[in-house]
Amino acid sequence: MKTAAEIDTIQQQLKEKGVQYCIGAYVDIHGIPKGKVVPIDHLPQMAAGSERYTGYALDGLGQAPSDDEITSVPDLDHMIQLPWEPKVAWMPADNHFQGKPYPLNTRVALKTVLAQAAGMGFGMNLGIECEIYLLKQNADGNLSVPNPDDKLVKPCYDMRGFMDNFAWLDKMASAINGLGWDLYSFDHEDGNSQFEFDFNYSDALTMCDRLIFFRYMAKHYAKEDGLLATMMPKPFADKTGTGAHFNMSLYDLKTGKNLFACDPKDDPRGLGLTTLGYQFIAGILKHGPALCAAFAPTVNSYKRLVRRGAMSYFSWAPVFNSYGSNNRTNSVRVPMGGGRCESRNADGAVNPYLAATLALAAGLEGIREVLDPGKPNEDNLYEISEEARQRRGIDFLPQTLQEAVKAFAADSLVEKTLGKELKDEFIIYKTEEWETYHLNISQWELERYSYMF
Repeated sequence: MKTAAEIDTIQQQLKEKGVQYCIGAYVDIHGIPKGKVVPIDHLPQMAAGSERYTGYALDGLGQAPSDDEITSVPDLDHMIQLPWEPKVAWMPADNHFQGKPYPLNTRVALKTVLAQAAGMGFGMNLGIECEIYLLKQNADGNLSVPNPDDKLVKPCYDMRGFMDNFAWLDKMASAINGLGWDLYSFDHEDGNSQFEFDFNYSDALTMCDRLIFFRYMAKHYAKEDGLLATMMPKPFADKTGTGAHFNMSLYDLKTGKNLFACDPKDDPRGLGLTTLGYQFIAGILKHGPALCAAFAPTVNSYKRLVRRGAMSYFSWAPVFNSYGSNNRTNSVRVPMGGGRCESRNADGAVNPYLAATLALAAGLEGIREVLDPGKPNEDNLYEISEEARQRRGIDFLPQTLQEAVKAFAADSLVEKTLGKELKDEFIIYKTEEWETYHLNISQWELERYSYMF
């Protein structure tokens, strides 16, 4: 907590920048930001938890109508002045309940596991690759590519499609760099009107805050142009899905040294990863099916996690709980140069706090238990035979949200890490999501079966 003097200094600095209002933005279980707006003169009260919320009105916060209210406490070390409305300062926040951090808040859960890592001498660095579609929402609610010229079968890195959307891309890039996130590249991605923004990694908590704000900012700038920006995992059956790949490493809290990095010549497997890094990956794989529920948390997510689906070529998305070198058919990849591992089943619907919490907990278990992930998979796993898959002990990731939630419910690490209440809240909401989807009659069913029978 900040002292009264420190809060007063922050308040004066914000006023000098033209800030008139503050938002303490916490997230629900889906990673959707919620909050109240407070005039800058009331920042000291807000910082002390003055803003109260009825938890029963929000998804996944485990409250009944009879329960006492939760509060939000803004993190004054992670403030963002809105690039398009400098009168407003956005502050990621933690929920508190009766004066204590509320364990059902996923940002609080991440901070708890980060503290466990710190007890082992580790910090966690995280980079999230932000893929996003810029689309038109039609009168019937369907989505379409707004630029009729963006129609290549393989539009990845297409400069014409990129420059045709330069106005929106420039707003995004300018804002990202203005916020100090260090955007180092952005491009036209593999789907029509799909783009990717890559900015520098940071500590895990900061990167999760940034992803939440990135989604909000992208939607705002798209709306200015009458368009919709979405990180929906699979908006089109015949186009590439939307990943949010988690690039993870641990660092030494005292020296800042990357504890996963080594010269590939010193790594018997040749990937440029230390023994600690392999142990971390082994923990991720041990709990891979359960983690998939957090990395890919929607019904739509599992329409992305296919080898090809309705596409004319491979999807790039993982279908196996496996790891390998610079090989995108694995769910966990060690990119060229090593020093980190990338979980590729994370998609654009991820609640980053929840996913990072469980990924870190799994990796730390791998280190504590001195686990070994085995040999890396170097070949195209999309094309291996069923016999080869079984012989090599490669299991499938869950293929539906229902399967993922069952794995989540059955894995003891989940409750150990999140606590029973937060675990149960996730299961309740995601089971309801699956059942609601399963009971819905789609246009595909009507067109197929009403004619046949």
